[in-house]
Amino acid sequence: MRPEILFPLYASITSLKGVGPRVAPLLEKVAGPLVRDVLWLRPHSVVRRTPATISSAIDGEVMTFEVAIESFEVSRVASRPTRVRVFDQTGFMTLVFFGSYGAQLEQRHPVNARRIVSGKVEDTKYGLQMVHPDYMVAPDKAAEVPAVEAVYPATEGLPPRRVRTFAHEALEKAPELPEWQDPAWLAREKFPPWREALSRVHNPESDADLSPLSLHRRRLAYDELLAHQLAMAQRKAARRREPAARIPAGALANKVRADLPFVFTGAQDRALADIRADFTAGERMSRLIQGDVGSGKTVVAMCAMADVAEAGGQSALMAPTEILARQHCETITGPLAAHGIGVVLLTGRDKGAARAVKLRALASGAAQVAVGTHALFQDEVVFHKLQLAVIDEQHRFGVAERQRLQAKGHGVHLIAMSATPIPRTLELTMYGDLDVSRIEEKPPGRTPVATRAAPMNRLDEVVDRLRDAVAGGAQAFWICPLVSESELSDLAAAEMRAKALRHLLGPGVGLVHGKLTGGEKDAVMADFADGRLSVLVATTVVEVGVNVPNATIMIIEQAERFGLAQLHQLRGRVGRGRRESACVLLYDPPLSETAQQRLDILRRTDDGFAIAERDLELRGGGDALGLRQSGLPDYVFADAFAHRDLIATAGDDARLIVARDPELKSERGKALQVLQELFDWKAGLALRDAG
Repeated sequence: MRPEILFPLYASITSLKGVGPRVAPLLEKVAGPLVRDVLWLRPHSVVRRTPATISSAIDGEVMTFEVAIESFEVSRVASRPTRVRVFDQTGFMTLVFFGSYGAQLEQRHPVNARRIVSGKVEDTKYGLQMVHPDYMVAPDKAAEVPAVEAVYPATEGLPPRRVRTFAHEALEKAPELPEWQDPAWLAREKFPPWREALSRVHNPESDADLSPLSLHRRRLAYDELLAHQLAMAQRKAARRREPAARIPAGALANKVRADLPFVFTGAQDRALADIRADFTAGERMSRLIQGDVGSGKTVVAMCAMADVAEAGGQSALMAPTEILARQHCETITGPLAAHGIGVVLLTGRDKGAARAVKLRALASGAAQVAVGTHALFQDEVVFHKLQLAVIDEQHRFGVAERQRLQAKGHGVHLIAMSATPIPRTLELTMYGDLDVSRIEEKPPGRTPVATRAAPMNRLDEVVDRLRDAVAGGAQAFWICPLVSESELSDLAAAEMRAKALRHLLGPGVGLVHGKLTGGEKDAVMADFADGRLSVLVATTVVEVGVNVPNATIMIIEQAERFGLAQLHQLRGRVGRGRRESACVLLYDPPLSETAQQRLDILRRTDDGFAIAERDLELRGGGDALGLRQSGLPDYVFADAFAHRDLIATAGDDARLIVARDPELKSERGKALQVLQELFDWKAGLALRDAG
């Protein structure tokens, strides 16, 4: 039940003065449907209205003058503006008004009247002018012209000044709320009270007040981060109260490991030990295994599946694409089947009798492991005893999808895997309700990928070298750039590149893109994986998420168009065997400073976690690591880069609160309940959670 004190903020925007049927849809487009949404709206800039004389006017500046009206020039033609000539003791200026209200202007501002005018000055060949002054008032109303004015987001039909009026009215409706922050923390950080911080947001005195580093903005960011971290800490605590099967560490997993052609790294050993500790705790596991491309996450999960199978249970491994599901199936089937563990692959393309056989094997328990796509959580898929769900690239599945898979059993343990290394601070915002194991070591025997950058005008030279490599039996990926927002344009560019390469290299050039059906895509990928194709041209990162150990060359066209994390992911598709591998980053000069730094970092290191940290720094508070559509929460005040110190503190604070006051019954606990309602971050709102 929402606290009554918040009712004014959760009222419709139509409760604001002047928001009727015409204005409401416009304001909703800018802010949202609630008064709180208008309150959350932040000005994006500040205008200083400098008092000046006409002789000191500066072209392009917003300035304020006290003038007298000399004359009107009202046009008889509707398309021509009305011009008002004004002067002060230092010179003349023209005010320009478009529209057919010249007579009204003359009536309201007669000749010889003195006026305060404020707006943007333009120095034209006809002299100084101001088109549609922002303000034009009598001297006794000079207080109506603010010295500093916040500029808000706007839309057609709703100018920034109207939005500002509504934001200030929303601020008036914001109540004084009980303090939810720890007093010692507030004093240390010198944070203002919540209501005062909001007032500073809507009444900035300079550009510094708009900065995410300002005290009032940091205060509001911390409030928001604490609400989110508290929701995730509560979810984690609730999950730990859910009983789940105790699964002992069995001998079977050790036999599977002994058969592998490599030894586990220390990081893989630690990750498996973490999982086994969770298995024996008697509570439901939710663990993220974070590791770089090729760090060996899947084989760790495979050993966990062997433990589950030996204990009489079943596991399901869900991947976002059919290609990845098939790859995982190929990786784990041999080692598990050698020890009597049955694996079935279930995708959307399974039909008829073959599908029925697989479904019966899962329902009877004859198959202990299911690998597949979204097809795994369809209603007709029934497990005999599902105890472990493994989700690959989990940020590409919604929380609801993850829960639907876990609902196929009782107290199902969860392992989520992510091959996108994430800085520790962002790890908290995305996966704060999960326990995290990091695999930061590469398996032995992986050859470092030699990375080079070259301008596009050296394309012929790159193709010549590629021809020689292909003649020697090498295979290569060729990634086409995102040329535009249009998938058709991207496809056209990729088709042209594939055609040109076929002309130069022969018929062994394949093409995968988003317009192909699953079957068509699989056929091309299979040809590449089996060596029938030498070069694979692809349009997106997703479509090259396949393991081809013989592929030793990665060419990325117009690499400056890709994010740093994305480039690192692509590069990770080669260098998987023992042969020397190379990655060529083709770029269009001149490079921006950021693009230059991005390519330099890739040349210097292949440590995905170090690259992720640097990517966050280079991107600043924008779409951090390209994860905006991949699980990063949409914060109002918090900024993943500027407030990364606050993220860690909020996480610690939230865990302490849940440990000391799990029901939030104390005075601070009750205030924190108001905070959670205010930001809509509550443990029960799973769909809003990032993890």
